[in-house]
Amino acid sequence: MGTLIDQALVAEHNAKLKADLDADYEALAGSLSRRGVDIETLTAQAEKFAVALPSWGAGTGGTRFARFPGKGEPRNVFEKLDDCAVIHQLTRATPGVSLHFPWDKISDTAELREKARSHGLYFDLVNSNTFQDQPGQAHTYKYGSLTAQNAAAREQAVAHNIECIELGRALGSKGLTVWIGDGANFPGQNNLRGSLERYLDSMRAIYAALPDDWQVYIEHKLFEPAFYATTIADWGTSFACAQELGPKAKCLVDLGHHAPNTNIEMIVARLAQFGKLGGFHFNDSKYGDDDLDSGSINPFQLFLVFNELADAAQREGASFKTANMLDQSHNVTDPIESLMSSAVEVQRAFVQAALVDREALRGFQESNDVLNAAQTLKKAFRTDVSPILAMARLRIGGAIDPVAAYRSAGYREQVAVARPAKAGASSSGIV
Repeated sequence: MGTLIDQALVAEHNAKLKADLDADYEALAGSLSRRGVDIETLTAQAEKFAVALPSWGAGTGGTRFARFPGKGEPRNVFEKLDDCAVIHQLTRATPGVSLHFPWDKISDTAELREKARSHGLYFDLVNSNTFQDQPGQAHTYKYGSLTAQNAAAREQAVAHNIECIELGRALGSKGLTVWIGDGANFPGQNNLRGSLERYLDSMRAIYAALPDDWQVYIEHKLFEPAFYATTIADWGTSFACAQELGPKAKCLVDLGHHAPNTNIEMIVARLAQFGKLGGFHFNDSKYGDDDLDSGSINPFQLFLVFNELADAAQREGASFKTANMLDQSHNVTDPIESLMSSAVEVQRAFVQAALVDREALRGFQESNDVLNAAQTLKKAFRTDVSPILAMARLRIGGAIDPVAAYRSAGYREQVAVARPAKAGASSSGIV
C-alpha cells in the first residue's frame, strides 16, 4: 500500500506510546477476564471493523452564511483520495471511499481506480446529486428532481442517477445512494400523494438499471430544503418505497436526518426486522441536521444503534451486513482530524456493543428486571475500550494515537504548500 506519511514516523510515534498502551491493555484484559470476556476476541473484531469515508468530507464545509476554507484543501478527487489514504493509514479503519457525482466525476475511471488501489482503498457506494443545478444542465431542480412536475426534469434526474450507476460500475462500487431535497415549502404547493407517485415512477426507472449485484439505498431527511413537506421525510416513507421497488432497494439511516430526540435505535431495529436496513451515514446532532463529528454529542445513542446491529447480527448470522459511512461537515476543524476521530468513535461503539452480555440481558428482559436490563447496557457503554482500539491499530500498521501522529508528521502544512488556495469555492465539502 502506498503511504503519504512516512511509516518510520508512525513507528517512532508508536514506540513512544507502546509501553503505556501495553500496561493499559493488560489492565483492561484483567478486568474483562473477570467478566468472562476475552480481550483478544474483541481486538480481532476491532481489527476487521471498517467505515467508509465521504470524499466530500475531506474539504471544509460551511454554514448558510459563510464558508471559511482551510489551508491545503483538496482541489480534485485525486487529492481527496490522498487525504482519505492518510486517514486510513493512521486509523486502519477506513478502507472505503464514497464518491459523489458530478462533484467527483472524471473521464478516466481507470486512472482513478488505480489511484485508489495504490493507496489500499476501494470505492464504496456512489451518490447522485439532483439537489443542485449543475452548469449547463437543461432543466432546473428548483421545484424538484425525481418528483418534478416537469417530465423533462424528472427524465434528466433519472438519467443522472443511471450515469452514476455506470460510473460506479467502472470504479468497482456495488451500490447507489439516492437522496433528494424534493418537497414543498408551502401548503398547496404540491399534491402530496402525487409527488410520491412521481418519485416512485422515477425510482423504478433507476431500479431497473441496477446491475444484478447492486443495491439502491433510499436516504430520508426530515427537512431542508423542503421545510413544509419533504417527499422522503422519514423511515416509514423510505421503507414503503423500498418495499414497493423490490429486494435490491434498502433504507439508509443518517443519524442527523431526524427530529430531535427521535428514537433512532428503534428505527434501526424495525428496518432490520423487516429486511430493509441498508446502511448508515454516521454523524451527530444537537438541534437538527447538524452534521457534527460522530460521537461528539450523544455517544450513548451511537452505542445503542450498534447494540441493535449486534442483536440483528446475532439473529441473522453472517448474511446480515450494512453499508456504513461517515457523513459530516467540518467547519472549524481540520477535516482529516475530524474524520479520524469519528472513525475511532464509530469503531468504539461497535466494540462496546460487542461487550454486551446478551444472555444476561435476555434473562433480565424475560423476567422484567428493568433496572438490571438497563444496567447491562450501561456496563458495556461505560467500559473504556480505548486500549483495544489502539492495540488493533498498532497490530495492523496504524497509529496508536492517529491525530497526534498526523500532527507530528506535518501533513497539513506540506499539502498547504502543494495546494495553494484558489479563487472561488472549493470542490470539497458541503455548504
